Amino acid sequence: METTNRRVVVTGLGVVSPVGNTVDACWKNLIAGVHGIGPITQFDTTDYKAKLAAEVKDFNPRDYMEKGDVLRSDRFSQFGVAAAIQAVEESGVIGTLPPERVSVYFGTGIGGITTFSEEHKKLLDRGPKRVSPYFIPMLIANMAAGMIAIRFNCQGAAMPAVTACASGTNAIGEAVRAIRHGYTDAAITGGAEAAVSPCGVAGFINMQALSVSEDPEAASLPFDKRRGGFVLGEGAAALVLEEYEHAVKRGAKIYGEVCGYGSTCDAYHITSPQPDAIGGARAMEQALTEAGYQKGEKIYINAHGTGTYLNDKTETVAIKRVLGEEEARKVLVSSTKSMTGHMLGAAGAIEAVICLKALEDRIIPPTLHLEEPDPECDLNYVPNQAVKAQVDLVLSNSLGFGGHNACLAFRKV
Repeated sequence: METTNRRVVVTGLGVVSPVGNTVDACWKNLIAGVHGIGPITQFDTTDYKAKLAAEVKDFNPRDYMEKGDVLRSDRFSQFGVAAAIQAVEESGVIGTLPPERVSVYFGTGIGGITTFSEEHKKLLDRGPKRVSPYFIPMLIANMAAGMIAIRFNCQGAAMPAVTACASGTNAIGEAVRAIRHGYTDAAITGGAEAAVSPCGVAGFINMQALSVSEDPEAASLPFDKRRGGFVLGEGAAALVLEEYEHAVKRGAKIYGEVCGYGSTCDAYHITSPQPDAIGGARAMEQALTEAGYQKGEKIYINAHGTGTYLNDKTETVAIKRVLGEEEARKVLVSSTKSMTGHMLGAAGAIEAVICLKALEDRIIPPTLHLEEPDPECDLNYVPNQAVKAQVDLVLSNSLGFGGHNACLAFRKV
């Protein structure tokens, strides 16, 4: 087994999202400033303070899965399998390596919460014999990774990352490390989430995390002083990662190189970020160091940017801590959660896809609805309209409950 630092590149992408169920549809909508936020349709919100979400639309799991597999899987796994199929089909990596040299690292923050709610209701209303025999495999957080591995006969490691809102980013980062150090040669990675459920929404409302705005144009407001919480999103995104020399040898399309990864913990509080942003800053520093960052390089940062009061000002502090005030003001920063909502365990995955598309097309997606900038959030957040920009280095930040911080860095090859 080779243990040197091998280069890792991206050769396939897939997306199921509130703004489109393919990479092209999603990307076109994001750079056009189209959001996916609207009234929740999956349950009656009469008694709920928060009535909006960024739901996936027009998704049919039968386009990707047999009927039996659909019936035996939670919505989060269905999203994950669909995104993975898109990415694998584009990449063409399956069949070019022995099955034991292909792995799956696929994250989720919560897993099958809808299944849990539905089966628990059956238990209370109709007794224990009516609970589905598939309840546990549908619920557990590893099942998207497991189903993807089964679909493509990936016999290397098949593992989830479960680090709240950093899950997708951690999954990608850990897959990168596995390829770098010779444990695998390719990986299907990313994240999936489907928590727009009565129990999930109620929980986030009661911890005062969600926006209670009923106006879809004024609900997800990262870095705006009017912000009052995030809008819950759902969906999945997948990336195929591959050892560079193998990708070149087989003539694969290469979107870019994952050139840096940082992972830290605040070790501070279960939900609140560390006010001085040391943990988030260290994750960014780790990613920049691995990426060989040199002062003066042009950077785009896809911010975690949830639209909560504490996150946005703390992330701003972290960026300044890492780059210094002068350099931080030169950086382009945006939060695409203004359009996708917060996809929790899938957020880091879709934002990694967005970073690669920004590198490829030389377009920076905007922070939508940024009309009244918060004085404590005083960087260039690319308000309201995409901008053309050629950048040298792209960062994707993810900051999760539990103090989890993760950052990925990408370059063109």
